[in-house]
Amino acid sequence: MIGDITEAKECRRKDPMDLFRSGQVVKICAPMVRYSKLAFRTLVRKYSCDLCYTPMIVAADFVRSAKARDSEFTTNKGDHPLIVQFAAKEAQVLCDAARIVCPFADGIDLNCGCPQRWAMAEGYGACLINKPELVKDMVRHVRNQIDNPKFSVSIKIRIHEDLKRTVDLCQKAEAAGVSWITVHGRSIEERHQPVHYDAIKTIKQSMSIPVVANGDIKTLKDAENVHQLTEADGTMVARGLLANPAMFAGYEETPFKCIQDWVDIALEHGTPFTCFHHHLMYMMERITSKQEKKVFNVLSSTSAVLDYLHDHYGV
Repeated sequence: MIGDITEAKECRRKDPMDLFRSGQVVKICAPMVRYSKLAFRTLVRKYSCDLCYTPMIVAADFVRSAKARDSEFTTNKGDHPLIVQFAAKEAQVLCDAARIVCPFADGIDLNCGCPQRWAMAEGYGACLINKPELVKDMVRHVRNQIDNPKFSVSIKIRIHEDLKRTVDLCQKAEAAGVSWITVHGRSIEERHQPVHYDAIKTIKQSMSIPVVANGDIKTLKDAENVHQLTEADGTMVARGLLANPAMFAGYEETPFKCIQDWVDIALEHGTPFTCFHHHLMYMMERITSKQEKKVFNVLSSTSAVLDYLHDHYGV
């Protein structure tokens, strides 16, 4: 974890809420396990992404272990505005984690949307949408204990079958001082079913704080359509950005310049080979033939990947 004092002071002047006050739809890179790390955040910021999240970090481990802090959270001077997403189920643990990252980030987000079995079994993620009082308590605790008024506290949720319960949850969080709410427009049980954009619109109309729409946004056109459908203040994208990190800049598929940028950034950051290669596989999905994929996807070293890109694409 980077801990430069001058950087820390500079970070404290950032206010993610300025993005929402700008009147533009805020373009956001979602928290993605393994993928939304510093190198990838650096790439998407070059292509018109306004706000980035870290992958979800388990707050209790982060607070307890210096090793977890060093491996889970890295940042640098250009990595702003940055939201650190935590999985937590106890107010004080979330506060302790928030206090650790406060000098280096611009806000924290409480994950109330992860539907994975392990997270639910531990009391994290999407099971929190059924515990509105606990969510309210956690938001209020962080608000009361972090003395930087520009430090944001947000939550990311899924919806209930009965939308009244979701609206109630959101209004309780708003009353506790939450900065904005990101809504993935599916219930806990839904995986690939159509996103309920109408539900996001209902939530937006029930709130006076910003609401961010999330779910199945693959292109800039999708983002614009979702904004029209939901009236949301921002759009958060996951897989769409993996496939095309230049999406927010209006590119329909990953431009070769973006692939070159990823190679340069990943090498500079010392990105592990598997992560470096996986990102390229995603980026090149739409621009390579089946035959090319067969070869490229089984390459097993950085030098082999670099040679391939150079020989086939002049990258």
